[in-house]
Amino acid sequence: MKSRFILFRRGDVFYTEDTTTGKQHSLRTKDEAEATTLLHSKNEAHRQPVLNLHIARTYLTATDPEVAKRDWQHVLTTITESKKGSTQIRWRTAANDKAFDRIRRRPIIETTAEELLQVLKAGTVSTNVHLRKMHNYCVGMNWLPWPILPKKQWPVIEYGVKRAITLAEHQAIIGRERNPEWRSFYALLWYVGGGQSDVATLCAENIDWEQRVISYARSKTGAMSHLRFGKDAEAILRFRPTTGPLFPNVALRHEKHRAKEFKRRCVGLGIKGVTLHSYRYAWAERARKAGYPERFAMENLGHNSKAMHAAYAKRAQVTVPALEDYEEKAAAAGAAGTVIVPMQAAVA
Repeated sequence: MKSRFILFRRGDVFYTEDTTTGKQHSLRTKDEAEATTLLHSKNEAHRQPVLNLHIARTYLTATDPEVAKRDWQHVLTTITESKKGSTQIRWRTAANDKAFDRIRRRPIIETTAEELLQVLKAGTVSTNVHLRKMHNYCVGMNWLPWPILPKKQWPVIEYGVKRAITLAEHQAIIGRERNPEWRSFYALLWYVGGGQSDVATLCAENIDWEQRVISYARSKTGAMSHLRFGKDAEAILRFRPTTGPLFPNVALRHEKHRAKEFKRRCVGLGIKGVTLHSYRYAWAERARKAGYPERFAMENLGHNSKAMHAAYAKRAQVTVPALEDYEEKAAAAGAAGTVIVPMQAAVA
């Protein structure tokens, strides 16, 4: 096995040089015998972990012949090919992240925790998110016999501040918008809280006028959403096409182009810090502030977990009413013979 470190003298002092990285370190001695002993110690310390790695690789190769060849670019390609639609597009974008160049052709089995940390340091929030998924994918596929970086050692993902669009901001955008189709599109986002791509591609056939519900499968997750609409949203829908896409021209635009159109409108009005996705935050915050049951809000937004919905509504300012008020309302409803029907039963 080739020695990792070599010895040389500069002036009267002996140094070692790492043949892999080219880094040089002083041994702080002028005695050649002492320097030689220190050199052997450094090479031996390096040799043992490398020997252990060779042994481990030999055992793994017996069950997986590709273990020594599989690199991180292979992981990126495999994950990207397994995705569809907008998720695949995001992975293709992530695969071009220059931070991954540090390990792109590095065999997975030979990657160290320090190398992953260097990638995270050089990258962005997106790098952190996708590298975590890549690492976990390798562990799940048994391409890694154990995690390279323990879960608690991953840097915390710190997302940028996201906020809901306010009613005043929404009204300003609607008031200035001259295109009736775009104006209706923005207005419907406010009332139903759907994702911009989902609302943009809604069809008249998605509407159940009798139950006043819009039902569709979310393009991002495939989960079903059932958007119950009121009289204001109904007034918008009545003026849209009765067959086919509700917003035919908006639907033809790519989501990034719809986002750019919205940004231009915000810039023109001096509105900062919001995107089309801010309409979902706004709907969730309005629902929480109004006391709308969480399970109904999750059904409307198409969320699969309470944690996800909590993230949308965490900025909502809620005034909690007194329990006595609720008790009095319940007593009055019982005395009047009022029957309160859950939403799920109403739309069944």
